[in-house]
Amino acid sequence: MKDNILKKTYWSRISVMGIFLFGLFFTACSSDDEVDGSDITVNAVYLQDVDSSVPDREVDFARLGQLLRLEGSGFTGVKRVYINGYPTHFNPVYVSDNSMLIRVSQDTPVSEAEEDVRNTIRLVKDNTETTINFEIRSSAPTISSVSHTLPKAGEEITVYGTGLVEVSRVVFPGDIEVIQGISYDEEDGEFFTVTVPEGISEAGGSIYVETANGVAYSPAFFNVEQGVILNFDGKGTMGEWGTNITSEDLKSESLGEGHVSQGNYVPHGPADGATFAGGKNRLSEVWTSGEENWRSQLTPMIPADTPLDEVAFQFDVFVPEAWAGSGFLKIMLINNFNGGEWSGGVYNYVPWIVDGEVVPFETQEWTTVTIPLTDFYMFNDGGDYTFGDVLQYRESATYKNFGIFFENSDFNLNQLPEYGTDVEFPSSETSVQVYTDNWRIVSLATPTVTDFPE
Repeated sequence: MKDNILKKTYWSRISVMGIFLFGLFFTACSSDDEVDGSDITVNAVYLQDVDSSVPDREVDFARLGQLLRLEGSGFTGVKRVYINGYPTHFNPVYVSDNSMLIRVSQDTPVSEAEEDVRNTIRLVKDNTETTINFEIRSSAPTISSVSHTLPKAGEEITVYGTGLVEVSRVVFPGDIEVIQGISYDEEDGEFFTVTVPEGISEAGGSIYVETANGVAYSPAFFNVEQGVILNFDGKGTMGEWGTNITSEDLKSESLGEGHVSQGNYVPHGPADGATFAGGKNRLSEVWTSGEENWRSQLTPMIPADTPLDEVAFQFDVFVPEAWAGSGFLKIMLINNFNGGEWSGGVYNYVPWIVDGEVVPFETQEWTTVTIPLTDFYMFNDGGDYTFGDVLQYRESATYKNFGIFFENSDFNLNQLPEYGTDVEFPSSETSVQVYTDNWRIVSLATPTVTDFPE
């Protein structure tokens, strides 16, 4: 299938360039001076999209970032292009007398463009110019994360992304619609808030939104009850042995504002009044029983052949006081680690490092953390992994427990895959309290949105 997709993309690109070269072939043979001085006529505008089944589609609008082909005459000699009044770069190599390619810059003003140039494309030569009316829209909205993906009805959630302005309608899994009480970031469109309604499907899925910029879906990670592997309240079974945290050590006092704790949850920090020493690993352990069967539980929802970058581990976290400078959670796919690992089937969660700098991390309410399974170190090399590879890894393990350590050891910034900088972070004594709940596996698959249904 992958080969077919690559072939389709290849031939789509060939077809787009073929269409353009066809226009070049029929360029008028008059002298350069005659052509350069001729009037500019635009007969049609086409969207160039090699990922579409229609890679050269006539359109009457375009979004920021999209590539357009103008068809007409008199393009030879065009010196400047303005879209919504914004000077737009173009490559003269892709200009013939009958056709030219231009890409709508992401910096093009849309609603903020001056009224007399809004929704226009202006082409300028030395001796002549022309302006056509053509609608320019902002980039399509996107949803990247949700403040809490397993909330109770009546709780307010914040949905983050781009282009989320004038949000008029939100549809939750189970076709539960909300059209009132939605507030949004009017300035930048980076988030909106909405109250969770009753009746959402426990199968979960994507959140759908309608905005002034178009529609968007979240990844299919919302309210996925079926994906819960351990919630400390009856879903999943804890490991109860040795020195690890057991059900007797769980907490249940109500914590948080807004998104409050949901029954029992697990403490990962030191006991009340105690501290964790620096330079230590495996200071607390929390495990599933190891008897869980991910294949039977999860593959009805996430097939084994699902690309691994479409699967994630989620949990809810609460950190009531600033956490910075020392300590992290080691998340393990199997029980085969002694602490201190920065490779293999583990992921080290260090939320107080942001862009390579120490930024204190704390939460006023329980917040959802989403970790794609491709972030686990054995799967983060860009390989063509599937969810089935994770299932096989767990099934072949002697100890199939999924678990979390609190670790408080030294590490270097270059041990985090996203950074290449050599900066040491020495550990120190800490009394930080970190709580987690609702461990779950979810899908990151996001329904495709297009302005032009195939």
